[in-house]
Amino acid sequence: MRKLLLTAILFSIINFSRAQTTPTPRPLTLDEYNKALTYTITDLDKDTYVKFDNAYVLDRYEGRKPYFITGSDGLKKRIDLYKLIAKQGLQEIGLMVFYTSETGKRYQALVPDFTADGKVWDKYFNDIDNINKVEKNFILKLSYILSRELSFQQYKVLNGGKDMKEESATYGNDICFPGDEEVTMSNGAKKLLKDVKSGDEITIIDPATNKPSITKVKELTTHEAKNYALTQLVLISAKELKTSEGINVALNTKVLKATPNHPMLTKQGSAKMGEITIGQQVLCLNDVTGKYETYTVLQKSEQGEGVQKVYNIVANGGSTMLMNGVMVMQK
Repeated sequence: MRKLLLTAILFSIINFSRAQTTPTPRPLTLDEYNKALTYTITDLDKDTYVKFDNAYVLDRYEGRKPYFITGSDGLKKRIDLYKLIAKQGLQEIGLMVFYTSETGKRYQALVPDFTADGKVWDKYFNDIDNINKVEKNFILKLSYILSRELSFQQYKVLNGGKDMKEESATYGNDICFPGDEEVTMSNGAKKLLKDVKSGDEITIIDPATNKPSITKVKELTTHEAKNYALTQLVLISAKELKTSEGINVALNTKVLKATPNHPMLTKQGSAKMGEITIGQQVLCLNDVTGKYETYTVLQKSEQGEGVQKVYNIVANGGSTMLMNGVMVMQK
């Protein structure tokens, strides 16, 4: 499966004021942000309330036990959350995240309070992006935990959520996918859409029974290069198990891009990509179990990504196909 483009999944400003007792939260400054990143917890299993410089406190978030997240690679990661509190006024000014890899290497990130200056948020986004380059899917795992715990609103930055009018992206009648999306072939292998040829055999799914079958490609339709508007969905399957040690999460993900008008099946029925909302469920192939399961839409964005050709498969039979492991409708 191709690498997930997670740097576009940089999330929302978290409204901490909902959980704070003070009505006027104080902004986290850039100097405080940089200083706080030097604070560490010696024993994540025992230290729940630690003071620093007689001015700040790291307090385990809501007394929560750690999360242990296992992705499709089978590697277990640990995530611990701590409130960053300024002792003067006892104001929550951020959320410290300690992320421990399967080798014991620890990373930390500081999510600012929603009142923080834009420069602080820019530094935060840059920091988590740098961690993501080393720890694959770090941003997605962090996004899952924060959305579960803090119900944050999606914050569209970098390439996410751009004004389509400013980008002059093309909304047309073409119903198609970028060429680097992957098609599931008859033998289970993946092939770039742009490389699919007439006569190739692909996997299709019966929407009524969820059972796979095989059909041949009649032709690959190619649309001229334009700056097409593309909808991107990030889908997750998260299974949680609470233990005495913490919360174990088996997390599997899919990322799909298509023109906003491409149809696909959700649990609520057929819908265009651009009309699908966060929280809806879509049928996907779980690459770990080999079974077809419902995944939930975690994130949605829409933007133009530059001039490129887009493609669509015309098959000899069936009404669906698997694109990046996600069941979509044929044109």
